[in-house]
Amino acid sequence: MPVINEELGAFSDMFMLLAAFAYAVALIAFAWDMAKSNATIRALESEVLANERAEVKQLASVGGRGEDAHSGPDDSAPTQLVDDSMEYAAGTDKRPIARIAVVLTWLAAVVHTAAVLTRAFAAGRVPWGNMYEFLTTGALLVALVYLLVLLKKDLRFMGVFVTLLVTVMLCAATIGFPTPVGHLVPALQSYWLIIHVSIAVLASSLFTITFVANVLQLLQHRRMTKLKETGRDVMPWLRLVPSAGALENLAYRINAVSFVMWTFTVMAGAIWAEQAWGRYWGWDPKEVWSFVIWVVYAGYLHARATRGWTGVRSAWLSIVGYACLIFNFTVVNIYFDGLHSYAGV
Repeated sequence: MPVINEELGAFSDMFMLLAAFAYAVALIAFAWDMAKSNATIRALESEVLANERAEVKQLASVGGRGEDAHSGPDDSAPTQLVDDSMEYAAGTDKRPIARIAVVLTWLAAVVHTAAVLTRAFAAGRVPWGNMYEFLTTGALLVALVYLLVLLKKDLRFMGVFVTLLVTVMLCAATIGFPTPVGHLVPALQSYWLIIHVSIAVLASSLFTITFVANVLQLLQHRRMTKLKETGRDVMPWLRLVPSAGALENLAYRINAVSFVMWTFTVMAGAIWAEQAWGRYWGWDPKEVWSFVIWVVYAGYLHARATRGWTGVRSAWLSIVGYACLIFNFTVVNIYFDGLHSYAGV
């Protein structure tokens, strides 16, 4: 049995609070960038229109497109700032506040990583043995997945939602489920904890990313519907967000990967249950709700792939799956009696 290092555990708690503060500051920066997006969009559109006019004048001067020179660019046509492949128009990177927000998120993730690692070294084991550790490790994976994808794709439009969720997760862990560093209960002292729970944490983190994408998809769908009905752009900041279809495709691809991981989680949990309790399945509340989550996401993938459930319906079905995930982690862990009642609260 490893010796508990309480001093290192105190450092972990301090790092966790600093990480939560840094994420909160990054959230404010992302929100500030969103608030300034209207001015950013107007500046970009003015620049695009000026470039188009200059090009028309140049063509007219050499006699290349005289008829187009008379008509000029269509000032009323909306400028496409991002396409379905999430490639942005030139000039959209001129957002210093968004860049600062990304830097702050990286800083928060580094401090957050230090908090999780010091917790692991303090306990001498993997840091996901109770609700506090599961939540803090899961929040770290949400941030890291977002930041790593950000290196390839400009997902700054998701920043305010991701940092908000991560901040809420850390606050919930430190305020709602504070658990001193300690040894695992006997039921968790197994190598299956590393296999089963690590995949569950990663799958839950990916489901969190798809939840953000689905919420943005619904907002974008509502904006476009209002734009067609009234001609009024009710959420112009969404001009910097990809189309609802692109967000739906992103969520679908990530959900497909997450579903495979969750399937493995359920299977590994059954094998672990057989070793620990002598049966693969016993209708324990935690087992039942893990299966409910699997069924909802399986229905989502099947309905979208074979039944044509696209758009708003698929987004809501995915969100229902995430709601079941949150219910399983909170209500089932806290209020339901069962063999999995060792959440550390």
